[in-house]
Amino acid sequence: MRFRWPDREWWRQVPSELARLWRRSLQLRTVAITLLLTGVAILVTGVYMALSISNDLYQSRLDQALRDSSRATTAAQTTLNASDIGSADSGKNLLSSTLQAVQASTSSRLIAAYRVPGQDNSVLAPPDRGSPALNPVISQELRAAVQNGGTKQFYQSVALPSGTDSTDPGIVVGTQLTLPSYGRYELYIGYNLSDSENTLLFVQNTLLLAGLALIVLIGAITWLIVRFVVEPIRVAARTSERLAAGDLAVRIPEKGEDVFASLARSFNGMADSLQSQINQLATLSQLQQRFVSDVSHELRTPLTTIRLAGDVIYDQRGSFPPATTRTAELLHTQIERFDRLLSDLLEISRYDAGSVALEPEPTNLVRLAEEVVDELRTVAEQNGSELRLEAPGGYFDVGMDPRRIRRVVRNLLGNAIEHGEGAPVVVTVDSNETAVALSVRDYGIGMNQNDVNHVFDRFWRADPSRKRTLGGTGLGLAISLEDVTLHSGWLQVWSMPGEGACFRLTLPRVTGKGITSSPLPLPPVDAGAKPGRPHDESAPIEASAATGGGAGQVDDGAVRPGSGARA
Repeated sequence: MRFRWPDREWWRQVPSELARLWRRSLQLRTVAITLLLTGVAILVTGVYMALSISNDLYQSRLDQALRDSSRATTAAQTTLNASDIGSADSGKNLLSSTLQAVQASTSSRLIAAYRVPGQDNSVLAPPDRGSPALNPVISQELRAAVQNGGTKQFYQSVALPSGTDSTDPGIVVGTQLTLPSYGRYELYIGYNLSDSENTLLFVQNTLLLAGLALIVLIGAITWLIVRFVVEPIRVAARTSERLAAGDLAVRIPEKGEDVFASLARSFNGMADSLQSQINQLATLSQLQQRFVSDVSHELRTPLTTIRLAGDVIYDQRGSFPPATTRTAELLHTQIERFDRLLSDLLEISRYDAGSVALEPEPTNLVRLAEEVVDELRTVAEQNGSELRLEAPGGYFDVGMDPRRIRRVVRNLLGNAIEHGEGAPVVVTVDSNETAVALSVRDYGIGMNQNDVNHVFDRFWRADPSRKRTLGGTGLGLAISLEDVTLHSGWLQVWSMPGEGACFRLTLPRVTGKGITSSPLPLPPVDAGAKPGRPHDESAPIEASAATGGGAGQVDDGAVRPGSGARA
């Protein structure tokens, strides 16, 4: 197997991957937030403890140095006061012995003595004595304070040389000594605090390691606890997904008596109830479909007999009295309507049972529309409507079931004639790269938003008091929607009260390929124009709603429900 180098731009994907992981993982967010807050708390506590220990340690060493220096200075001054000086050599020896006594009385070996300036120069006083490591660090400020402070003690924090390029922290304590016959001297004692610094570093390192170990330990504990808490939620989420996908038998394992066990029992009870209700509804749906199918089939035989008898009576209506003749005509009309209703019920039952299959063949939608227009032209003239066919495109064969699409077009055109109020009805056919479309535009009474939302419902009528002049069954648009959906197409509607309606049928040019857009606009370009008057292109186009069926897609602002009927 060949080794593949990672993508050179992999680092660009890291932030997005981390962000996605952050959004999706509750466990990661909980642990990260816990570690962040814990780290801040430990950092604040550690800094406070380190500063407190440092200050206490420094103050302790300072007090110790001041006590040590005071004790050594007192002992040296007592020795000087009791001494008897007779010559200059005795003075020099006395200063040396005094410094030796100071060194013997203190823990430090850094000692220096300087004669206070401004005294009598005629006296042959002992020369200054200093330590090479202490002389460079004694500042002029400290010397001035000691020179003017009498027997008071003064101190200063300094950096004592410890090697070629290193230093140690230290304290220099200064006070005055009085040598009989020679005057006042500045006495400085230096204390090295490197041992205290090492102790402080050890404490700080211990606090740092303990803090890091505590953060890791808290992170591990939080991860385990959150995993223990989140895992039942994950199980519930996976179970819910399987339940939503149709696996009604899946359940959450019930363990223990805690809150998660209560959640599992409640969830399983809900799932049992849903399964029972869904099974009951499925059984009722099957019974309903079977009932409709059986009733439709059973009614076929008596209806055929009734129709044969009605045809005989209808054919002989000329020999009947006028009242009987009218009765024979009404009987013939209602028998035909009853026959169409049974056919529609059988078709709906087939769709509900999922037993409908397409019989596609190459069909020219323009030619099909021309045939339907010619078929209904007489009916349109009887209703005072003019039928117009406009086809700027669509002159090619498309794979479709011509019987079903013909039924859709006939239903749309019949509805337009029935609700067109005698105004013209325009049928338009056009095409683009992915689809071919047909629209039926009428300028009748129109529909409001509520009517548009229910126009594809079964047996629904916008105006129940309005009679069906074309003998519709109330299932036409519902069946049309199912027919178009079976073709993976769209069936959409736009309508406004007083401005008519426009139904748009869109089919894919290639079977199995999706539709990106319809070649015909919805709302139509003449939305807002009155019948018989040219549309003003500068007028605003306003759409109240668009409804249709398809694969759950949206086109030109149209919303497509699942099923429904206008006529």
